[in-house]
Amino acid sequence: MTTPDRAARAPLGRRLPADDPTLFELDLAGLAARWAEAMDRAPITAAEMTGTDAKAQRLGVSGGRLMEHAGTAVAAAGRAQMVAAVAASEAARPEAAEHRGTGAVLVLCGPGNNGGDGFVAARRLAAHGIRVVVVLVSVSSRPGTPNAARNWDRLGPVTLVERIHAPVARDIATLGQGIERAALVIDALLGTGVRGELREPIRTAVELCNRARAAGVPVLAVDTPTACDLTSGELSDPVVGADVTVTFHRPKKGLLTRRGRSVAGRVLVAPIGIPAEADRA
Repeated sequence: MTTPDRAARAPLGRRLPADDPTLFELDLAGLAARWAEAMDRAPITAAEMTGTDAKAQRLGVSGGRLMEHAGTAVAAAGRAQMVAAVAASEAARPEAAEHRGTGAVLVLCGPGNNGGDGFVAARRLAAHGIRVVVVLVSVSSRPGTPNAARNWDRLGPVTLVERIHAPVARDIATLGQGIERAALVIDALLGTGVRGELREPIRTAVELCNRARAAGVPVLAVDTPTACDLTSGELSDPVVGADVTVTFHRPKKGLLTRRGRSVAGRVLVAPIGIPAEADRA
């Protein structure tokens, strides 16, 4: 595992997201270039990624550290996406640009580790002066995994972050009022493994993502758009349509299929510190 001293001396292109001091200065093309090594790796399935993640943790890489790198990568991509959206708005309609994206970033988080990545992203965005509304979309009042719960709790004292628990669909519908003013919507609801129709309140949260995008708000998906299967590219109903998707460690086979590409938008692959040994059978 890379020590802090070694990370400080590593070339920028080889630094992991949470250790990269210039990451938030890059646009989307710059992030793709920074993460070129990960972007060029052979694609894997969801099950293979789960096994690789577990093996990395057995080798001594903590799940919390993997989540920190993943969430930081999402935050950097989200900031780059917002900058690009404002520039595009200024070019298309200069008179309306000052009103575009003046609201907070809305991060919709499920109860698992996908949501945990969203909590980290919210904290990192706030550290760069960006207002964030983080929504735990779950019947339970707390996230369901230890690392996600820890990062939910860390948001409590962060001034620029508002935390909301949304256990039912009507809570999500209320959040949708004025969604067109949001600077960005981050879909951190569910990872892979979804089958059939989505249940509430996740279903209404997915619909909110798509309503935001239809209103011109950029949408960023964490690992995969909810609910696009990372192995097959199979789409559940409804499914998030994203402008950008940040997936981790290796490209995912499902995002390379015709159906996966149709909802993922631009795909970035961020390194999160999984050692090469964890990829070996």
